[in-house]
Amino acid sequence: MAEHVKEWAQSGFLNLIGGCCGTTPEHIRHMYEVTKSITPRRLPDIAIACRLSGLEPLTIEKDTLFVNVGERTNVTGSARFKRLIKEEQYDEALEVARQQVENGAQIIDINMDEGMLDAEACMVRFLNLCASEPEISKVPSWSTRPNGK
Repeated sequence: MAEHVKEWAQSGFLNLIGGCCGTTPEHIRHMYEVTKSITPRRLPDIAIACRLSGLEPLTIEKDTLFVNVGERTNVTGSARFKRLIKEEQYDEALEVARQQVENGAQIIDINMDEGMLDAEACMVRFLNLCASEPEISKVPSWSTRPNGK
């Protein structure tokens, strides 16, 4: 293992070395010996920005002019989506999310906070379904949990 660690350190992949279950002080000593003369990798300077990710990254910087938020997967903002969720027509509800992404939404707003729904159960079910659809989950989503939880 020490030889692998040495190669990784020389390649600039490591800043920290340690162990886990089964690692003994002797293992740590060997890794220390092969790396003690190698300078740790310099951390890059990364500009401050809002970084979000679905399967694809979204960076919102001070120069970003516009962010398109899809709000049709919000039971308080879309009567159709609310009806689909209440009737447990989740395939059709997923199509609402998919269409938003296809039409340019960079973020999906998902909200199930409605008095006649088991909002938490609906949210979990819908988010799990969204996560299993690459066309939807490529964009980040934010969700409003019931009662601000």
